[in-house]
Amino acid sequence: MAEGEVPPGDLQVSSTYTELAGAPADPDPTGTTNGLVVHPIRETPVRDAPDGRPIARMETTQFGDTWLPVIAEQPGWVQVLLPSKPAGSTGWMRADDVERAITPYVIRVHLGSKKLELVREGNVVDEWSVGIGKDDTPTPTGRTFLLGAFADENQHYSPVILPLGTHSPTHDTYGGGPGTVAIHTWPDSSVFGQAISDGCIRVPQDALSQLDDVPLGTLVIIDQE
Repeated sequence: MAEGEVPPGDLQVSSTYTELAGAPADPDPTGTTNGLVVHPIRETPVRDAPDGRPIARMETTQFGDTWLPVIAEQPGWVQVLLPSKPAGSTGWMRADDVERAITPYVIRVHLGSKKLELVREGNVVDEWSVGIGKDDTPTPTGRTFLLGAFADENQHYSPVILPLGTHSPTHDTYGGGPGTVAIHTWPDSSVFGQAISDGCIRVPQDALSQLDDVPLGTLVIIDQE
């Protein structure tokens, strides 16, 4: 750590539970990448620019291991999408502090047609009709990512919930947790093709089964098409 630098432990954590001030906004909310994702191998500062001001710290785990999509690189640095509010926040981390991997997938959610596409290496491998947010509780648009996967014994609508790195623009909480938008299934198939949720994306069971195998950190691009 450089002389005078703030220790990572003194910085606010960047997670789905926090809101950051001064985080750069995503410069290309509908853009794809080469699939590079990174996992912090140690607790590390997140900065507003390469060698810039520390704005947060990134921990090694969120819902399981932390994997974040890389949207830009400079020598010695990677710019990643963050899981914090506001939606579309980004930050820079030292390249030496992360492990690298490639995901071949992109998940595309089209709110206008109420469709979700699973894309592998540029080819649509499957698509489904899905339920999206109501007009007064919309699903947010923009570029986000698969943040994690977990089972919640307190609910019976989905065996697995896939939280994304974005948040409801209208709800600060869902059932006591943060207002994190997620992909999950639903027991009533009549919701598919409808604007019916509080912002989450409701998918058929076969879609959830496939999406649960997609690597964490994979881009999820939500548009109005």
